[in-house]
Amino acid sequence: MSKYVDSVLKDVKAKNPNEPEFIQAVDEVLMTLDPVLKANPQYQQNAILERMVEPERVIMFRVPWVDDKGIVRVNRGYRIQMNSAIGPYKGGLRFDPTVNLGVLKFLAFEQVFKNSLTTLPMGGGKGGSDFNPKVSPHTPGKRCSDAEVMRFCQSFMTELFRHIGPDTDVPAGDMNVGGREIGYMFGQYKRLANEWTGVLTGKGLSFGGSLIRPEATGYGDIYFAENMLAKRGETLEGKECVISGSGNVASYAAEKLMQLGAKVLTLSDRSGAIYVKDGITPALLKEIMNLKNVKRGELSEIKSKAVKFFPKANSWQIADKIDAAFPCARQNELDGKDADYLLKHGCTLVGEGANMPSTPEAIEKFVAAKIMYSPGKASNAGGVATSGLEMSQNSERLSWTREEVDAKLKGIMKAIHDNAWEAAAKYGKKGNYVVGANIAGFTKVADAMVAQGIC
Repeated sequence: MSKYVDSVLKDVKAKNPNEPEFIQAVDEVLMTLDPVLKANPQYQQNAILERMVEPERVIMFRVPWVDDKGIVRVNRGYRIQMNSAIGPYKGGLRFDPTVNLGVLKFLAFEQVFKNSLTTLPMGGGKGGSDFNPKVSPHTPGKRCSDAEVMRFCQSFMTELFRHIGPDTDVPAGDMNVGGREIGYMFGQYKRLANEWTGVLTGKGLSFGGSLIRPEATGYGDIYFAENMLAKRGETLEGKECVISGSGNVASYAAEKLMQLGAKVLTLSDRSGAIYVKDGITPALLKEIMNLKNVKRGELSEIKSKAVKFFPKANSWQIADKIDAAFPCARQNELDGKDADYLLKHGCTLVGEGANMPSTPEAIEKFVAAKIMYSPGKASNAGGVATSGLEMSQNSERLSWTREEVDAKLKGIMKAIHDNAWEAAAKYGKKGNYVVGANIAGFTKVADAMVAQGIC
């Protein structure tokens, strides 16, 4: 590690002592940049690292709303506008009790490089609230009603709307923010701004949304895996795969794997994990998606003789034979012990569908074993890439077909893969997608920042 990188890392740790996720994300990227920093002294001369680790703007605000019992509730809202060197801020909104400043800064920092990799002109941002739509504030065991979620979303957007816009910041959905929440927020923005503009992505098809957007992150993860396998002359046909999560990313990753002839053995949520020895069928996956997206239930509720449920378990240490693993739930869900189990049971590919789901120890083991391992900033970029395509359709007042969007998504994922592969090879780390993705994403943003001067 160079003195420059060491100095910036120490400064980040000193300034952000209570933000472990942010420090972890910064550390993971900066530790791979020595070769490109040595080859490009202008980056240090222009303090690019020091500027990249500081958000351009941090917005924090209160969100008062009224529940169904007439009780006033107050949550905290955030928007981190991290870097706009290559385009307007772009990144999701997350509603979850785990949301705090450090988590959102980590997500926004990752988003900068992810968006850069897509080849589209998008900067990086992230936001959300500690609001939990899955837990009613007044009735134990129940969820917030649609009316409560609407009132919260309207209050949240009443403050956020003044900080966003189609050429400034274009949020999307993320954890617990799906079509329902995006619809409520879009309606409130339109009402306040008195204009119809594509300021949010992930919208419904009837009001400017894009086909393939719900599927994009999961599909993109699998398309990236296909490209990794192609480098070794392999395909996904017949591969036995484990997946964590059961939301859109996990479900559509499972769907695409099945379409390509792979066998999906596991899914998970906060209640535990399910294991199907002979593979989850399309019919069972449809049942799971209905349970999660319509009934908003948990995997523990599934009643099928083919399904074995493991309470409070993850997906990693259940199956006996594993060819590929796709972590699609949340950050730091896959640790060193999980990595050991996966490698011991035959895993040769890990494709991250979530943001930073593998701990540093797990990543170290995957890289040391020289398996095909793709970091989330590369392999889960399909979602934000398709959000970018939605922005283009909104700007042109066009609606592309499913086939057109899917073809563009495939092309973008191949470009991300190839750029990461070539960057790693250029700096003597052939096949290391961690190094390749970090350098490829970093250099595009860094060059734009140098060109734009000190700002």
